[in-house]
Amino acid sequence: MEHLVEHMRTSYHSVHEPMCGVCKKHCRSYESLREHLIGPLPKQECKSIFSIRGCRFCLTILDSPNARRVHQERCQLSGGLLASFANLGLRDSLTIDNGYARGRQVVALACKMVGGGSDGSLDLCARVCLVDENENVIFHTYVKPPIPVTNYRYETTGIRPEYLRDATPLRQVQKKIQDFLCNGEPMWKIRPRGGKARILVGHNLDHDLDRLQLEYPAGMMRDTAKYPPLMKTSKLSNSLKYLTQAYLGYDIQSGMQDPCEDCVAAMRLYTRMRSQNHTMEDYPLASDPQNRNNFASWRQSELERMSPEEMFAISKSDYYCWCLDS
Repeated sequence: MEHLVEHMRTSYHSVHEPMCGVCKKHCRSYESLREHLIGPLPKQECKSIFSIRGCRFCLTILDSPNARRVHQERCQLSGGLLASFANLGLRDSLTIDNGYARGRQVVALACKMVGGGSDGSLDLCARVCLVDENENVIFHTYVKPPIPVTNYRYETTGIRPEYLRDATPLRQVQKKIQDFLCNGEPMWKIRPRGGKARILVGHNLDHDLDRLQLEYPAGMMRDTAKYPPLMKTSKLSNSLKYLTQAYLGYDIQSGMQDPCEDCVAAMRLYTRMRSQNHTMEDYPLASDPQNRNNFASWRQSELERMSPEEMFAISKSDYYCWCLDS
């Protein structure tokens, strides 16, 4: 029990972690849960049940093989509509909405980069797209980089020199997007809850915002590259291509890549993770001052008298679960 208390002090297990539907084991990420169920060395009892009643996308255990079949048809999100994005042309529907009626709004952002510098290795944003929660494209434009382009990376971006010749300057795009995200609030006043600013979803958002020369509070960003349940067992990031194939059931980024397609994939991953049915907690994070003494050393004897279930009940997550956005 002493070792278990020490383990709980550093592990911060919580209801927000992926859990095996058979043996109730807690995993730090969905990849480790996938390895537990169908990996090279799975737990055999869990593997046999999962092979009959488990969904390979959300890793849920269903009541029967028939229920699994019905569930998996809905769980696999089709990518068929995305082919039309390539022909959307430029679009600008960004408007400021200062009302609270619809609650906190969510938008996804993705960029495509061309190369700058002497060897073309410097990423320059040349195309940017934003979609809303209903997967409608609200902003889509080519961006004129502030320095000359030396590699258009045509095989993956599909961008030609003439597309950028009369494109919108970076500064204009930056201001337009920042004003839209802040939604009338000053940057210093933006807060994760109760404000008007929009939640920003994307994959590797820090890089995209850096190339757009944009600043946005970390508490308002939902990055599928850094969300712990979507990361590798080794705590490294998965690619958006892999996450879309594994958790949504379709392929993206084959051939020329479209930022609108990336936006939709990131938004779908976000809404899937957000819709998880978890117990709501007043103080969900282990770093919250309210939770700091849960596994304090001076409580060792008291904690050793608890059962593992009782200790789990007072343990808190060490990351913000997206289900709390619901």
